[in-house]
Amino acid sequence: MTENSNVQVHDPVLAVRDLAIALPRGGDRPHAVTQIDFEVRPGRTTCLLGESGSGKSVIASAVMGLLPAGLVPTQGSIRLLGRELVGAPQTEFRALRGPAMAMVFQEPMTALNPVMTCGEQIDEMLAAHLVLGRAERRRRILEIMERVRLPEPERIFASYPHQLSGGQRQRIVIAIALILRPALLICDEPTTALDVTTQAEILKLIRELQAENGTAVLFITHDFGVVADIADEVVVLQLGRMVERGPAGTVLTRPGEPYTKMLLAAVPELAPHSRPPVTDSFPLLDARGIVKTYVSGSWPGRRREVRAVQAASLVVRPRETVGIVGESGSGKSTLARCIARLVDPTAGEIHANGRSVAHLRGRGLSPFRRDVQVIFQDPYRSLNPRQTVGTSIVEGPVNFGVPKAEAWQRAESLMRLVRLDPAVLHRYPSEFSGGQRQRISIARALACEPKLLIADEAVSALDVSVQAQILKLLDEIQQQTGIGILFITHDLRVASQICDRVIVMRQGRIVEEGAAHDVLLAPREAYTRALLAAAPGQGFAFGQG
Repeated sequence: MTENSNVQVHDPVLAVRDLAIALPRGGDRPHAVTQIDFEVRPGRTTCLLGESGSGKSVIASAVMGLLPAGLVPTQGSIRLLGRELVGAPQTEFRALRGPAMAMVFQEPMTALNPVMTCGEQIDEMLAAHLVLGRAERRRRILEIMERVRLPEPERIFASYPHQLSGGQRQRIVIAIALILRPALLICDEPTTALDVTTQAEILKLIRELQAENGTAVLFITHDFGVVADIADEVVVLQLGRMVERGPAGTVLTRPGEPYTKMLLAAVPELAPHSRPPVTDSFPLLDARGIVKTYVSGSWPGRRREVRAVQAASLVVRPRETVGIVGESGSGKSTLARCIARLVDPTAGEIHANGRSVAHLRGRGLSPFRRDVQVIFQDPYRSLNPRQTVGTSIVEGPVNFGVPKAEAWQRAESLMRLVRLDPAVLHRYPSEFSGGQRQRISIARALACEPKLLIADEAVSALDVSVQAQILKLLDEIQQQTGIGILFITHDLRVASQICDRVIVMRQGRIVEEGAAHDVLLAPREAYTRALLAAAPGQGFAFGQG
């Protein structure tokens, strides 16, 4: 932090004063954010908290000079290392991004270039700002990959984003942001896609970087456990306004505002519910001995096999929610995709409603497609950017013979259920926040009235209040319709709220399974105990100080 000789060590790295950013169309809410006032000091972490649409990401984009067209600061100041950024030209922002400030975005697949290898994308940052030879740049890239716990750095260096898991892609984005050790690190939901053990490693890495370089961190998250672990100061936002600000310990344990109290009340506890076990119903899904092996390379000596799933078996019954937990790359999503027949299993049997579907093709899979719907982890990739969200939601029911008018009525009803105005059905995915897009994806999956719902990190992008509503909604729908749910998550608190049984996966294998109460409160396996110990905010009494 020596770029500006007028900046003293005790001065804030980032100072935001009375900031207001106008919305292009005005209306009932003329500003995206207004009267925002906070600072981030060297070696300290300030967290922005609030529901989806509260303006957290708008503030971060304004600091980085990445506001979309039409959004401009109309008053106030943003100073980075003593430099005024409001009104600064893009040439100045480009010089500052990387060495002075960097950002970790929420959705890695949209932040990464799909036609460049991961190594090339990290190398872009080094080549743009440092005069280093190719060998030295490669050494630094492999080193940062190891620090963010990416397995086999040499392989991932040459891999493309689509060849990695969601958690691995997010770690690449974090590596790009950290490679130049910036004075300000802006993290926009950086651990949303990460399992608890990797999340703990990333948070530890951020703290180490702070200690080494006095880095200031502006952290945007809806995970109160993460806030409890990392925050020094907390700023609470609601509909673009700052409603509360103060030391993390005070805001999280003795909140002064009703809105903050509501958010804290929605934080899930690690307390599995105790519904009676479902044992006497015929299974909706019975998967036995599922194996999925990926093969790369065809030349002798270069052929490589990766067993993503190894002999995994599970059963889901009506009105039952079965959770799958485990680290990124443990095989959770691959197993779910095999079960949904989105990828072909290498071996094993899958029976749905007593019918074998493991080897069906084409039209033979049509009834199964209707009965089994998937909510994917990344809503931006799963929604067609050229279709309105209403068109995306009614597409499935119409394809299965539901009249369009009836399908549209169903879509409007589902919008209300996921707490969105039915009028948004005429808008496009790019017009929504990440959390709003995930709610739309949930509504789309429910539109076909499936018998089995596979939720792959379905609530990971949602703030705690909406997350609680969605979990309650899924439970209500399950009780009304008898739907079975296969619930994949890295959030053990969420798993405890909704799952009847829990399956723990590691390196493609099921290492423990049983009733949620037994697995989460009295685990038998050391690996399960390690997952529980790594969960953020352990022992923190939110709102109970």
